[in-house]
Amino acid sequence: MASSSGIRPEIGPPPRTPSKRMSRAQTMFVDMQNEDGSTIDSELVPSSLAVIAPVLRVANEIEKDNPRVAYLCRFHAFEKAHRMDPTSSGRGVRQFKTYLLHRLEKEEEDTEPTLGKTDPREIQIYYQNFYQKNIKEGQFTKKPEEMAKILQIATVLYDVLRTVVPSAKVDDETLRYAEDVQRKKEQYEHYNILPLYAVGAKPAIMELPEIKAALRALRNVQNLPISRVRSSSNEPHSMSERNRSLYDILDWLSSVFGFQKGNVANQREHLVLLLANMDVRKKNLENYTELSSNTVEKLMDNFFKNYRSWCNYLRCESNLRIPSVSDKQQLQLIYIGLYLLIWGEASNIRFMPECICYILHNMANVVNGILHGNVDVVSGAMYQTTAPDEETFLRTVITPIYQVLRKEVRRNKGGKASHSRWRNYDDLNEYFWSKKCFRLGWPMDLKADFFVHSDEVSPTAHERPNQVPAGKRKPKTNFVEARTFWHLYRSFDRMWIFLIMAFQAMIIIAWSSSGSLAAFFEEDVFRSVLSIFITQAFLNCLQAALDIILSFNAWRSLKFTQIVRYLLKFAVAAAWTVVLPIGYASSVNNPTGLVKFFSNWGGNWRNQSFYNYAVAIYLMPNILAALLFILPRLRRTMERSNWHIVTLFMWWAQPKLYIGRGLHEDLFSLLKYTLFWILLLISKLAFSYYVEILPLVEPTKVIMEMHVDNYQWHEFFPNVTRNIGVIISIWAPIVLVYFTDAQIWYAIFSTLFGGIHGALSHLGEIRTLGMLRSRFESVPSALCRRLVPSSDADTVYTEETSMERKNIAYFSQVWNVFIESMRTEDLISNEEKDLLLVPYSSSDVTVVQWPPFLLASKIPIALDMAKDFKGKDDDELFRKIKNDEYMHSAVIECYETLRDIIYGLLEDEADKKIVREICYEVDISIQQHRFLNEFRMSGMPTLSEKLEKFLKLLLSDYESADMYKSQIINVLQDIMEIISQDIMINGVEILERAHMHSQFPENDKKEQRFEKINIHLTENKSWKEKVVRLHLLVTVKESAINVPTNLEARRRITFFANSLFMNMPKAPKVRDMLSFSVLTPYYKEDVLYSVEELNKENEDGISILFYLQKIYPDEWANFQNRIHDPKLGYSNDVRLEMTRQWVSYRGQTLSRTGLDDNNFLVHIDLASFIYLMLFQIYVSVPVRGMMYYRHALELQCFLESAGDSSANYGDYRTVESSEGDLKSRAQALADMKFTYVVSCQVYGAQKKSDDPRERSCYSNILNLMLTYPSLRIAHIDQREETVNGKSQKFYYSVLLKGGEKLDEEIYRIKLPGPPTDIGEGKPENQNHAIIFTRGEALQTIDMNQDNYFEEAFKMRNVLEEFLKSSGRRQPTILGLREHIFTGSVSSLAWFMSNQETSFVTIGQRILANPLRVRFHYGHPDIFERIFHITRGGISKASKIINLSEDIFAGYNSTLRGGYITHHEYIQVGKGRDVGMNQISSFEAKVANGNGEQTLSRDVYRLGRRFDFYRMLSFYFTTVGFYFSSMVTVLTVYVFLYGRIYMVMSGLEQEILESPNIHQNKALEEALATQSVFQLGLLLVLPMVMEIGLEKGFRTALGDFIIMQLQLASVFFTFQLGTKAHYYGRTILHGGSKYRATGRGFVVFHAKFAENYRQYSRSHFVKGLELIILLVLYEVYGESYRSSSLYLFITFSMWFLVSSWLFAPFIFNPSGFDWQKTVDDWTDWKRWMGNRGGIGIQPDKSWESWWDGEQEHLKYTNIRGRILEIILAFRFFIYQYGIVYHLDIAHHSKSLLVYGLSWLVLVTTLLVLKMVSMGRRRFGTDFQLMFRILKALLFLGFMSVMTVLFVVCGLTISDLFAAILAFMPTGWALLLIGQACRPMFKGLGFWDSIKELARAYEYVMGLVIFTPIAILSWFPFVSEFQTRLLFNQAFSRGLQISMILAGRKDQMTTK
Repeated sequence: MASSSGIRPEIGPPPRTPSKRMSRAQTMFVDMQNEDGSTIDSELVPSSLAVIAPVLRVANEIEKDNPRVAYLCRFHAFEKAHRMDPTSSGRGVRQFKTYLLHRLEKEEEDTEPTLGKTDPREIQIYYQNFYQKNIKEGQFTKKPEEMAKILQIATVLYDVLRTVVPSAKVDDETLRYAEDVQRKKEQYEHYNILPLYAVGAKPAIMELPEIKAALRALRNVQNLPISRVRSSSNEPHSMSERNRSLYDILDWLSSVFGFQKGNVANQREHLVLLLANMDVRKKNLENYTELSSNTVEKLMDNFFKNYRSWCNYLRCESNLRIPSVSDKQQLQLIYIGLYLLIWGEASNIRFMPECICYILHNMANVVNGILHGNVDVVSGAMYQTTAPDEETFLRTVITPIYQVLRKEVRRNKGGKASHSRWRNYDDLNEYFWSKKCFRLGWPMDLKADFFVHSDEVSPTAHERPNQVPAGKRKPKTNFVEARTFWHLYRSFDRMWIFLIMAFQAMIIIAWSSSGSLAAFFEEDVFRSVLSIFITQAFLNCLQAALDIILSFNAWRSLKFTQIVRYLLKFAVAAAWTVVLPIGYASSVNNPTGLVKFFSNWGGNWRNQSFYNYAVAIYLMPNILAALLFILPRLRRTMERSNWHIVTLFMWWAQPKLYIGRGLHEDLFSLLKYTLFWILLLISKLAFSYYVEILPLVEPTKVIMEMHVDNYQWHEFFPNVTRNIGVIISIWAPIVLVYFTDAQIWYAIFSTLFGGIHGALSHLGEIRTLGMLRSRFESVPSALCRRLVPSSDADTVYTEETSMERKNIAYFSQVWNVFIESMRTEDLISNEEKDLLLVPYSSSDVTVVQWPPFLLASKIPIALDMAKDFKGKDDDELFRKIKNDEYMHSAVIECYETLRDIIYGLLEDEADKKIVREICYEVDISIQQHRFLNEFRMSGMPTLSEKLEKFLKLLLSDYESADMYKSQIINVLQDIMEIISQDIMINGVEILERAHMHSQFPENDKKEQRFEKINIHLTENKSWKEKVVRLHLLVTVKESAINVPTNLEARRRITFFANSLFMNMPKAPKVRDMLSFSVLTPYYKEDVLYSVEELNKENEDGISILFYLQKIYPDEWANFQNRIHDPKLGYSNDVRLEMTRQWVSYRGQTLSRTGLDDNNFLVHIDLASFIYLMLFQIYVSVPVRGMMYYRHALELQCFLESAGDSSANYGDYRTVESSEGDLKSRAQALADMKFTYVVSCQVYGAQKKSDDPRERSCYSNILNLMLTYPSLRIAHIDQREETVNGKSQKFYYSVLLKGGEKLDEEIYRIKLPGPPTDIGEGKPENQNHAIIFTRGEALQTIDMNQDNYFEEAFKMRNVLEEFLKSSGRRQPTILGLREHIFTGSVSSLAWFMSNQETSFVTIGQRILANPLRVRFHYGHPDIFERIFHITRGGISKASKIINLSEDIFAGYNSTLRGGYITHHEYIQVGKGRDVGMNQISSFEAKVANGNGEQTLSRDVYRLGRRFDFYRMLSFYFTTVGFYFSSMVTVLTVYVFLYGRIYMVMSGLEQEILESPNIHQNKALEEALATQSVFQLGLLLVLPMVMEIGLEKGFRTALGDFIIMQLQLASVFFTFQLGTKAHYYGRTILHGGSKYRATGRGFVVFHAKFAENYRQYSRSHFVKGLELIILLVLYEVYGESYRSSSLYLFITFSMWFLVSSWLFAPFIFNPSGFDWQKTVDDWTDWKRWMGNRGGIGIQPDKSWESWWDGEQEHLKYTNIRGRILEIILAFRFFIYQYGIVYHLDIAHHSKSLLVYGLSWLVLVTTLLVLKMVSMGRRRFGTDFQLMFRILKALLFLGFMSVMTVLFVVCGLTISDLFAAILAFMPTGWALLLIGQACRPMFKGLGFWDSIKELARAYEYVMGLVIFTPIAILSWFPFVSEFQTRLLFNQAFSRGLQISMILAGRKDQMTTK
């Protein structure tokens, strides 16, 4: 036998038998991490041996049937593996071969032939038997997927047979069978949706006429030149039968260009489904055989709109030529097919749409040359001597471009390099925006400039994967993403210019003598205001300069005209900065200063009108822009025009770019958002003028007039006039507030407009159960108006009653499935389900049967009314009953139902006659208005009691039928006696008449009345449902008013009912709806919690299962009732599995599961299609939410089919005969309309991983596929293959579906390289899988999302939005509302839930309308799929810059002419982060992303291309929000440093003690004005408004108060710091990265060290700095300033400091538990003391963490380092100011004092350094010497201190002051050392800096930890904190104190 030792053994000819006993040295079995031996070998095959996996799968498949043949298959696989890799050099090959050999040795002994005497005979007989049993007649009985699997097994068996049986001994029958298998195999391949090659019994989807028509069009290859078709080596003929019959347009294109087989098959199905779905819409299905020409025309327009626009932009002729003599439809399909094949194989190039346009342009030209060139079409002569192989296109076109991308990415240094140093996707794509792209030629010249990279040396085997190419880099294209805040000015210059000019004008007006706005019209003031245009000129010059400077690295790629434009813009702007000042100076009388200088320069131009003329000329472009602004259609046409004259005119206005042209909205939309912003700006400017500017002017004037010469420190500039330092200190915070308070005004106005818009959209009209009950009557008709297609809903009925019944009937189907779904999700109990269900319409009852929860107590109340009614007038009683329609309905239904129940129960005709006569008497007495005269109402309560007993008896189970029957008879006789004697006045007469008319009166003496009953009727399901309902109506009291009790169930019911009254499009028929796909990217998240994870306890003894039982007690109770239902009979194993799924559904896992029980269907009545389909949803329902779409479609198809055939809705559940046809048709249409693809990028790696968790993920995903046949998994497969004797890795995009036991491969498409190496992980993951999606729309769903069954019903409605248009544009992205389902976990989760809810509702509502700046903020938006796949995809993927990949999809869509809407009548569930650290990581990630956005070309282009008001909307809703957050924090710093300057210098004391100031309190007014930036509280307004809209304003107010009591303000203030820190650092230094937040159940204690690591730099350092500032401001100003003024000014700052320092501990569960505090301190000391080094993780050592915290400084540019050093200089002001206030300084103002302080500091540092060095050098070997050294130092220190105290006058307060002075100085030195790390390392000082840093960390940790330790002493603090954190859970019954203490009973999952 073959050996795996690396030496090839002698192997005979290929046909051989292994029956000879194998002998081999014993080998060690290698554990492959799988106990299931049936799947181990086939699924864990090393990637280099992937081809043997099918052989091993077959061996496993036939193992039980014939172990010997299975052994032969494994032996064949082993030999094949040995031939492929004889030296076992591939990864994992040696281990696998060793394992396989071990198994073969064992099986050779254990197995023997059973069919023949020898192995050759055994396998031949088995092969023949297998063929006859499975294949011969299989095509007529088996499904295509079954036949595909069988034929694959047969093919493998024949391959094995050929190696075992000599060719001469293979009999003819076997050969004949093999040929037949080969023929059939091509007809039965594994397919995705369409079994295109299946013959025989075809699936229903292949019988749809639209599919047939699309296939017929695609297979029209007449007149196409026939090329030589590639054929496999085992096919002797070049054109097989299949090739002749099924050869289509895509095959032809593949034969021309060399596309991969998998790509062709994938795009064939893609194109067929697109054509079929588009063509069938609104089409008559009779005589439907051909595709409409309009369909193909429309599809071509959709696909090639971008290409044609590209051609027009480059002024080149389109190559999509269709000659008049050609077959137009065929040629159009060729072009569409060509594009799809290019796109399907383009891999990462899909992110470069214009690059694909270039490829298409040239390949379409080749097609034209073939079809219309020198080819003999008639003869069909070969136009090509050799056909390309199937990787030609990949190898020659895609791979070279991919290699350029890969080389550029290497320059990125893993995200560390500056963006300006490498070209990203956008740069390379924009190369194709210029005509120079045509220099590449076709076939592309690989020596062209585009391909010739600076690292021309080809990569070697020893090259590191991230090796950076050397040499001169290529220039950026059109834009450079430089790290600077100037991008904000460059992108939004019009806003900044407007704000600065307005600020200048307001100051000039406020400075006037009156200070009134009317002063504007005074001549001098007006002339001064006109100076704002000079400011504008300088600002415009700055903008022009920035354009040149920031785009300098792209100059080599710019057109000459663009460079000229930049230079001219700068020249003109610079000229205006000269002309306007000169003109202004010439118009001023008696000029002084700078004005005089310009006046002299202007010479004799002293004509006052000159400046006015100059301004008029200067403003002409603005006037023209304003004119075009009010004519948006003209502006849009001009920007998109390619006429040379228009282009020349627009050249000056904006640079010519391919995208961003014509972004202007229609006039009505423009007027709406213009009005919004005009009102906002008026309010903002008025507030700024009257509150911020005007109050400061008078104090400023007074302060400027004061003369101060008594400084308290050494003043460097004592002669500066007008106290300019004070003025800056006072005004700087106000200026910052002025530029950011528009954000607050935006919050106010968006709240008002959003609230009005929401109210007009009918949001929250049904928000409580009471509101639902009051409007439930209109819900069925509303549902039918919205959710029933027009052909059904618009039918004219002769009677209103029949229309109402029709509505109720349809409504009942939808409503009941919705209620059943909530029961299966355990949101409601069985009892609540019965109360909520609507009975299916029945002719037995004459009234509408409402759900029992509406009729609660109606019958008891009606009985009381009747009993207590004193009058004799029927009308009065019935009027009272009819006043309540529900009561009237309940009374009638009870009467009629009771009649039917009793009548059906009776067998004796005489008994039935009595019942009929009683009912007749009731009916006739009511008609004749004598009911009260004929019946006594006093007997009704007795009847009610007996009736309740009767119904309860009918519903009970019984053991003895006779006893049961006797009990029923007794109660029934009681009821009839009460009716006839106690209630009816003439009841006895009826009984007597019945007795007289009896046929056998003598028998009546022996047999009593009502003795003969049909007891078997109690087993009838529909009859029993009547009894159940009647029992509910009679017995249910007021408690049903609160049904359902579960808050989530209430929310869903009320939202669904409310949405039916909102504005939503009419539902089309399923066949007419747009088709769509859902795509979910998955990486390594949890799929399903394991049993171990459920029961694993944390340090408090709390498991996830126990935690969730307490969080969701009602749902857990419902779940327990369900799984222990004896009718369902679940086993313990099934219950355990269902418990796993119950927990996983409540987590944010891929598997959001209800239950997992494959035996569940056993208990379901198969005759009930609707219920059958519903329960299929819950049979192993991973990915449940998205699969609701499919099942909703199936139900809608079923209802439509029943409606079309005029079936009675009430009879749906009895449909049996046509059930199979209806179901298969519904499934076929659902397959056509919906596809779900999960992009499990690492699925293949997880399959082969040794990690148990990853193996678990693989097996869970596999279970999803096996359970859900329609689920598709796309993954990136990595294989090792030997090329030219060297092992190389190859990558494939693979689509899988579930087979019988394992996954089945559908498509495999080779990639040019590893796709995820190029861009960001998530967009690359989406991009590789997007080719497997289908349809016209694509919904992106993330891992933390869920869906609801009732919402899935509205999907076809929302898709109709794509067919609406706004002006000339149709929507390209539909935004959907989200519900945050994690709000109940903790107070933090509640805060995040409210914050997120306000953004995804009122926030996005206002963004979409009226502001028109909604983008794509993640999921679950729906993309217009064709629009986006032809324009770069559904996200952007460039490393780092596209970190927030989702929003860039919105930017891209808008820039390319898209239109994004938002819709709130449908919602999708979403989970959010629930722990403090998770939330902070998420906020940091978003802030990083916004920092990168600020630098991006997309933001720049949108900021420049939007009109002014839309640009404002864009700014304040994207990067402006984060910049405002940062400036808010900066304002605090500026304010406090300004105060410190005034206090330390003595200026504040001088001013406050000045008599003038003292009289008018000027400075106090100035200081009080600063509190304006404390209005940040108003940012919560949108949250309050949205809660008010949807839950009521009383609830909103209550929630707001509770949030404040739970310290929500502390939380939001803390997150403000997170945003500011990460946004600012990203722009300055970079360092952005994706931060995985986890989103699990993280509500447990985080250690102090963990919090310190996460928040030290972002919050703690800043908080301590602010504390020092506040303390100094208080201490040194206390003597002359009132404490109340200090508190008023600084209250918000103290609040901010407290929040930043202690919020992580306040919101940390058990944060103040004493034992945990002690453990945290021990852990923190251990972490601080551990040494770092290579491989030591940051959470293990402070040194490793400290190095990691400086990583951004390692890669920042010189500008970033200088700025960091400049910022560090602020810490020197502490020492400079404090030393002059020390008592030891004796009020000296000499600079020597400051110099001596530095001497003290340096001496202290040197002494500490000596001690540190002594400890290292002498601490071990010279212990005595080291002790002597320390003693001497101590004595010296004491001596110095004694001298200072006694001689120099040092005081104790001086010591504390010195600490406050020197600590910041040391920190500044530390920051400078970190910024200059290379220099200090070279000088050998780095270790000293590290030790100094460690000392500071110890001090900071101690300062922060001390208050926590003190509070932990008091037990009530911990208890209070627990209530604070988990108040929401407390309100739902959560005993969190027991949870966190770990006091619980042992829980099991039985």
